[in-house]
Amino acid sequence: MSAPATLYIVPTPIGNLEDITARALRILETVDWIAAEDTRHTHRLLQHVGIKTRTLSLHEHNEEKRAAMLCRRLLDGESVALVSDAGTPLISDPGFLLVRHCTDQNIPVVPLPGPCAAITALSGSGLPTDRFIFEGFLPVKKQAKETLLKLLKERNATTVFYEAPRRVLDTLAEIQKILGDDRRIVLAKELTKAFEAYVGGSASELISWLEAEPARQKGEFVLMVSPAPVKETEIPAPALALLEELAEVLPLKKAAAIVAGHYKLKKNALYQAGLSFGQQSDKE
Repeated sequence: MSAPATLYIVPTPIGNLEDITARALRILETVDWIAAEDTRHTHRLLQHVGIKTRTLSLHEHNEEKRAAMLCRRLLDGESVALVSDAGTPLISDPGFLLVRHCTDQNIPVVPLPGPCAAITALSGSGLPTDRFIFEGFLPVKKQAKETLLKLLKERNATTVFYEAPRRVLDTLAEIQKILGDDRRIVLAKELTKAFEAYVGGSASELISWLEAEPARQKGEFVLMVSPAPVKETEIPAPALALLEELAEVLPLKKAAAIVAGHYKLKKNALYQAGLSFGQQSDKE
């Protein structure tokens, strides 16, 4: 038996076709098969770039069977590229079972870097990016959606969602009901396309913006919610961890000043918290 070939995870453009990389084009042209979420969608991209590699479908309804079949082909020495309709495969898209089967059988898996709507949106949102949580698509059922959104009340990280156009207004209404209008929300719409837009504001302001023109409710949305505000008496756990680490090698005043600058906290509050570590403040 020949040595197993490689499964490549190949991101494709989320809108602008110029965003595909030279490496991605080379892989798509040289593999034996392209496993695509929707072959019709992928054929349009391949036709645009002049690639004629054979394709087969791999989606949520057939992934179990196709994963087993593709692993057999890979073990026989045929190489495969996995693509989704747009962006990086497996990020709220099929592919997990295929990758897991490959790793279980020691088949090489090589992921390529490339477009991802969540990361693209976050980088242009103006919201904090030092900590963020990607939740994918919100649950469709009302109770499950409410349960998830309630977690944001105390979450000290930016939260990133994908949302369908037919549900975006309902989701913003739920956010307003649960979080009020004190949190900044950013909608990123139609990323990298001709009508790309970033709109930020409170939940009610975004609802008004969407309702002002029905056309604004069409397209693909990334919805981002700012972290919960830090209470004056509350020091985030990551800040305390950094303070404790720095205080082992620096005077407490100096360590508190560094952490305060990094996390935009009050230096005196950090100093007082640091006293519990048993550090002496006068070791200058």
